[in-house]
Amino acid sequence: MSKPKRAAQRWVCQACGAVSSGWFGKCPSCEAWNSIEQELPPPNPGERPAGSSVVVASTDAQTQVDSQPRRPCGLAEVDRVLGGGLVPGSVVLLGGPPGIGKSTLLLQASVGLARRTGIVLYASGEESIAQVGSRCARLAASHKNLLLMAEQRIEEVLAQATDRIRGAAGQPPLGAVIVDSVQTVYSTAQDGLPGNITQIRAVTSQLVAFAKHHGVPVVVVGHVTKDGQLAGPRLLEHLVDAVLSFEGDEERATRLLRATKNRFGSTQELGVFEMRGDGLREIANPSEAFLTHREAPAIGSCVTATLEGSRPLLLEVQALLAASFGNPRRTCVGVDPIRLAMLMAVLDRHAGLFVLDQDVFVNVVGGMRLSEPASDLAVLLAIASSHRRQPLAPGTIAFGEIGLTGELRPVPRSETRVQEAARLGLKRVLLPAAPKQAARALKDSLDSLHLGASVELRFARTVAEAIELGFA
Repeated sequence: MSKPKRAAQRWVCQACGAVSSGWFGKCPSCEAWNSIEQELPPPNPGERPAGSSVVVASTDAQTQVDSQPRRPCGLAEVDRVLGGGLVPGSVVLLGGPPGIGKSTLLLQASVGLARRTGIVLYASGEESIAQVGSRCARLAASHKNLLLMAEQRIEEVLAQATDRIRGAAGQPPLGAVIVDSVQTVYSTAQDGLPGNITQIRAVTSQLVAFAKHHGVPVVVVGHVTKDGQLAGPRLLEHLVDAVLSFEGDEERATRLLRATKNRFGSTQELGVFEMRGDGLREIANPSEAFLTHREAPAIGSCVTATLEGSRPLLLEVQALLAASFGNPRRTCVGVDPIRLAMLMAVLDRHAGLFVLDQDVFVNVVGGMRLSEPASDLAVLLAIASSHRRQPLAPGTIAFGEIGLTGELRPVPRSETRVQEAARLGLKRVLLPAAPKQAARALKDSLDSLHLGASVELRFARTVAEAIELGFA
């Protein structure tokens, strides 16, 4: 009688997911220490555990999604980034540096959910109920459907949430569960202190299983490391449906909410807030907040129009050139340094402005970052303005992509950018030349909004033409 075949051992790194045939103190792939653990081998092909699995056609799945609409939280900026609100059964991970306002944002969103959808269970593993309640009072975020609990055992948190689902008739439904934070809660089924790799994986898996089974959205707060990355294994980001990043500058009150992963919406949207004593205030028109209002044009300054998802955003680019003593420096904040070096080479070769021997400093006002090529023309004009020590014409805004041959390339959604500039009172728009039909359509759209008489469109084909029109 032959012995049953022994299953091969499987060792998996909890940090990067790499699979090895044995245990190592340091993972050969990511070099993380003490992160390799043994796991059960996968079942043989054709075998499956006892139970019932449901197979649904894609058309029926879409019907199920439509029958459960999104749950807006009342904060338009948060709903914009999420794609319209929380999706039932989804798990959202919110990360950000300490003290940036993650708990404040979630409490303000929680009270909005409590007013609209039902009970919201807010479980804090870092603060007591009295501390969370004090913040609710300061933010005016108290509501009878917003339930607070201070608990670090994930089983107890999920048990309380399940009790609310099975509540008595007439009780509001469970609208959402919020856990603050995943590094402070732990599972009693696993060994180790809260925050280690095994515990984070176990806690997140239980939260995902709860959300999918009951159709209740779950929001989890995650800590970040010194370099701004989410703490814990990369598996944490793979398990959740959306990853939000709450950013800001300690020297400014502006806070930015972005989505780095979103299975149910775009990752290009941006939410803008202002931190105040009574909480976060939404900034519905961030262009006005980022633009510096001056009575006279400034040397080395140019306004550009960038797109953050569906929202046009006007930002000011500033440049300063100084005499170099030794190797010229290239210091930029909010601009890609490699692209800056390319633009300076184009400026030297195709515009006749030699700036390669000078120190160049470029900054985007407000702590924002320009990532799309449409900002090339504004950066180049700001450098040219500082070099010539001459400001651009009053009310000028510029956008366009620059090629290595010195030509200007059109950018998408120019109409939206021009309309936003006109709404804020910028009268002269410098943009790449477009085909006659596209240029005519742009002018017709401005005339339909009664903006054609107040906005002057200046088209340029090359860098040299753009500089001539910008300072004329």
